Amino acid sequence: MSKREQGMHKDILDRMIEIRRHLHRHPELSNEEVKTQAYLKQALEKEGLAGVREVAGYGLAVDIIGQAQPSNRKVAIRADIDALPILEESGVDFSSLNPGVMHACGHDAHAAMVFATAAHLHRSRDTFGGTVRIIFQPAEEAEPLGGRRVVEAGLLDDIDGAIGIHVDPYTEAGKIAVGSGPYTLACDIFDATVTGSSAHAAKPSEGVDAIATAAAMVSEIQKIVAREIDPYDPLVISVTGFEGGGAYNVIADKVRLKGTIRSGNETTRAKAWKRLREILNGVAQSHQAKVELDIKRGEPPVVNDKELTRIVSDSAAEKFGPENVLNAPGWTAADDFGFYSEKRPSVYFRLGIRNEAMDAVYPLHHPKFRVDEAALPVGAVTLAAAATRFLATDPT
Repeated sequence: MSKREQGMHKDILDRMIEIRRHLHRHPELSNEEVKTQAYLKQALEKEGLAGVREVAGYGLAVDIIGQAQPSNRKVAIRADIDALPILEESGVDFSSLNPGVMHACGHDAHAAMVFATAAHLHRSRDTFGGTVRIIFQPAEEAEPLGGRRVVEAGLLDDIDGAIGIHVDPYTEAGKIAVGSGPYTLACDIFDATVTGSSAHAAKPSEGVDAIATAAAMVSEIQKIVAREIDPYDPLVISVTGFEGGGAYNVIADKVRLKGTIRSGNETTRAKAWKRLREILNGVAQSHQAKVELDIKRGEPPVVNDKELTRIVSDSAAEKFGPENVLNAPGWTAADDFGFYSEKRPSVYFRLGIRNEAMDAVYPLHHPKFRVDEAALPVGAVTLAAAATRFLATDPT
């Protein structure tokens, strides 16, 4: 047994890789995870887990009750299971069979690791007390967000803490990265419709150019971050869509913009919303155009609980050595695990999967994204060890 396996049965780890590759071949978009849900439910039940229930639309949950001693202590372990609308270019032998849909964010790996964790804890339930609630959550990538629905369904109401994991292509394969405090940013989405008036392209003065107006908006939006926010206060505003125009010889009368607002705290979040609205309205007025702006509130930031962070760090260090555990800052990505950390003490840690020798170097959401599967046992073992350590911790 290798150092990375650390007591987890080989057949479980082999099954973990099999599950990961099956999910990678058959990815499903957010709120469409019908086959993924059925496949994972069958896998859990085949492992002997009873009481697997469907939750949050296309998700699953199952409780594993420890038998070592009576305990009311409970911890949740979450995996997200949805894929992205990306045409895969990774070149792996088990590439997506669903054209235009790809597990480019590693959710297939998350689900596989959490399956392995569940199987291991089920087999070893006579070694711990308390309850581990395994949650396979749909729709992390798109509204309606699964994390919000998990909380609304009451799955965390009786939970003492929650643990989430995410693969990290910037960190060396097999290393654990974690830190306490704010760990991801909140993420809101916005849609803006700019309306001008059409004219012949040879006589633009007879119309109001929606493209020119929208282009000015994109430029001015960037100044919110660059000139109005403290550089140490995280805020990222990205315009990710610009659609308008038609014929070569017609001034466009309508343009649609879309994008995201990512912030580290509620004060900055509120300021970004306010200034975005003011700037778009001001630019529209100066161009004699009109604008309609819709902002949808998304996930809150993930905030890592100090004690749970220590538990993950200590568990990984005990299993794999302190040299493989990094006290790492958070990242600017968003994750709807923020709904969990908003509800209960939580920790969200990262598993390094970067391996230049196998070209596992591409960022999340990239069509060539790859995972070094040799790192996955580290994630599964750390999840199991952290959960049982948490259950054994005296809450007083």
